[in-house]
Amino acid sequence: MMEEEKLFELNRTSWNKRVAVHMKSDFYFLEEFLKGRSSLNEIELNLLGDIRGKSILHLQCHFGQDTLSLARMGAEVTGVDLSDEAIEKAKALNAQMGLNAEFICCNVYDLKHHLDKKFDLVFTSYGTIGWLPDLGRWAEVVSHFLKPSGTFLFVEFHPVMWMFDNEFETVGYNYFNAGADIETSTGTYAEPTSDIEITCAYWNHSTSEVLTYLMGKGLQLTLFQEYDYSPYACFKHAEEFEPGKFRVKHFGNKMPMVFALEMVKR
Repeated sequence: MMEEEKLFELNRTSWNKRVAVHMKSDFYFLEEFLKGRSSLNEIELNLLGDIRGKSILHLQCHFGQDTLSLARMGAEVTGVDLSDEAIEKAKALNAQMGLNAEFICCNVYDLKHHLDKKFDLVFTSYGTIGWLPDLGRWAEVVSHFLKPSGTFLFVEFHPVMWMFDNEFETVGYNYFNAGADIETSTGTYAEPTSDIEITCAYWNHSTSEVLTYLMGKGLQLTLFQEYDYSPYACFKHAEEFEPGKFRVKHFGNKMPMVFALEMVKR
C-alpha cells in the first residue's frame, strides 16, 4: 500500500506541475472559455442532453473547465481532483465566473471521507482511469455516489491507443493492466514544447476490465459506443480531418480512438 501511496504522490506532483502550463496553453483556450465557450465536446454533449437541475459528480476534473461547463448548462456540480494546485485554480475560476460549482481536493478512492451526498449523474472523461491502479475501487466509488436509477456517463480514450509508442509505429505497451508504467518526459500533451520535466505512473485498462467492474457494482449498461477519432490533437501525427476531429494520420479511420458508455444503477 505504501508503494501505491508513493505513486499517487508522484502523480499529484506531476499534475501540480502541469496546471500553470495548461492554463496558459491554446489547448485549454482559457480566454475563450471565460467568454462563454464550452470545454465539452460533441460526444459528451450528445450523451448528456438536458442536465438542467441535475446533480452531477465530476471525477478527476483537473482545473475545472468541464465542471464549470456543466454548471453553465444548469447542473449542480461537484468536481474532484487529486491536484491541490488544480483545485485551487478551479475554485478561483468558479468565483470569477459567478458559478456555484463545488470542488474537493482528494484521491478519488478517498472521496467517501470528504463527501456525503448522492448524485443523479456521475461523469468523468478523457485521460482519467489511467491514473488509477485498481478499477474495482473506482467502480465502487462510482456506484456509491449514484442515486438509485442514477446514470454514470464515461468518455475515455480507447485503451488500444495507449499500446503504441509515442510515434505510433510499434506496440510498446500491454493492452491489459500489467502494472504501473513509470515514465519521465519533458512537456505535456497540452504544451509539448514546454521545458517542464514530469515523472508519472500510468496503468492501462482494457474495456472489458472497465465494464466487468462497473457491472459488478450494480450498474447496467445502456450504451457503449466507439469512435474512430479524438476530439483532441493530443497524439503525435494527429491530423484534423473535420473541424474538431483528429486521427493519427497513418492509421486513418482504422483505429478506435475513444469510447463512451452509459450505465444506470440498478
